[in-house]
Amino acid sequence: MNAPLSAGEVIALLRQRWQASYDLQLVQRRGRVYLQVMWAYQEQQSFPLSLEDYERHIGELVLVLNSLGVAETVRQWLSNCNDRPRLGKALSLALDLPPGRASEFVL
Repeated sequence: MNAPLSAGEVIALLRQRWQASYDLQLVQRRGRVYLQVMWAYQEQQSFPLSLEDYERHIGELVLVLNSLGVAETVRQWLSNCNDRPRLGKALSLALDLPPGRASEFVL
């Protein structure tokens, strides 16, 4: 089993890779779940979350990622992704989930 992610580690990976604390979201489309690095980042004046709210949001997302067992996949992708988020274009990582786990995200 891979080591769990922490909110601090994810934020550090984002800052190391792109020199900004980008927003992360989990998105479900066509039966698949994706981790998306959004184009908005915490250091922007127009970013809607305070630093505390941003850290809480990333912490909650990290709990979900760890429970899905994709910590190492996410860690490697954030460390090695060659592209960068652009206005209106998020980066997406398709998460390979065990059978039945993707259905937990379907409303």
